[in-house]
Amino acid sequence: MKKNFLLLLCFFVFGLSFAAEPATAVFTGEDYSIYVTYSESLQPGDPLCVRLDFTPSKKTMREPDGLTQAILLFGEKKKTDFFVLDGRNDANDELSLCAMIPLSTYQETGSYDVTIMYSAYGREYMKFSLPISVKPKEFISETLELDNRNTAIKTDTSSTRMNQIDRLNEILFTVNSNAVYQKKPFVAPTTATRRTSFFGDRRVYAYVGGGSSTSLHYGIDYGIPTGSVVTACGDGRVVMAEERVSSGLSVVIEHMPGLYSLYYHLDSFGVKVGDMVKAGDKVGLSGSTGLATGPHLHWEVRLNGEAVNPDFFTEKSFSYFQ
Repeated sequence: MKKNFLLLLCFFVFGLSFAAEPATAVFTGEDYSIYVTYSESLQPGDPLCVRLDFTPSKKTMREPDGLTQAILLFGEKKKTDFFVLDGRNDANDELSLCAMIPLSTYQETGSYDVTIMYSAYGREYMKFSLPISVKPKEFISETLELDNRNTAIKTDTSSTRMNQIDRLNEILFTVNSNAVYQKKPFVAPTTATRRTSFFGDRRVYAYVGGGSSTSLHYGIDYGIPTGSVVTACGDGRVVMAEERVSSGLSVVIEHMPGLYSLYYHLDSFGVKVGDMVKAGDKVGLSGSTGLATGPHLHWEVRLNGEAVNPDFFTEKSFSYFQ
């Protein structure tokens, strides 16, 4: 960072709730300012979100040399490119960039530094760091006793099921930088409030005849009767609407670059691939297709292929994109 840059940081101290308000920071210099909004207080399974608002100085800013670009880095292995949220990335003008990185549900608690590398208006790359803290979170452990049908589904190693897994992963790991459809907090996909399973539950699946397997529960389960209306949690594009061995009738919606919502075990579809939906639009009716011990909706959110806490995106404090 240039020596003439003054870093003004405004931090907040939060409790254990994921509803913490975003922290802010401001970088000011002779040519431009960067206003930073980011999730400083997190829990395992939350997304790390950072927004950069670039404002050039009209008096001293010279002609731009090129595009404004930035990279978000967390630890040694996690990094992602920022995408353009607002503004034109081809002019000497105000511009907003955003980036998100998923934290594992096994992320160790403690204090960390997040690094942002950026090139403003095509100039040389510079970098700065922001402090974040990961707070403890308790996850539920449960054992599910599977019947013959569900045991067969869970232990299915057929090429059909493996190909379906590969196809879904290909979609969920796709980051389309132009896919900016949703800028507001998500809304719940059902009017029901009874949850039968929670995000990040540590599960043991007990098979008929002995044997078991362990895995994480990647979403939230709502206990609702078959035929209940399921709605889109946000604006986006339908990228999957098909029947799968494990998740039954399944819908996947793309909301932002690398950000997807998933709706599993439906009884019928209300959308098809390619449809553009708004928050609250009907995507189908709930059911118990696929691996299900009863009628319910499994709602999941994936970021860069990794499951993240859906509740994080429904909070009123989620204002990184507005």
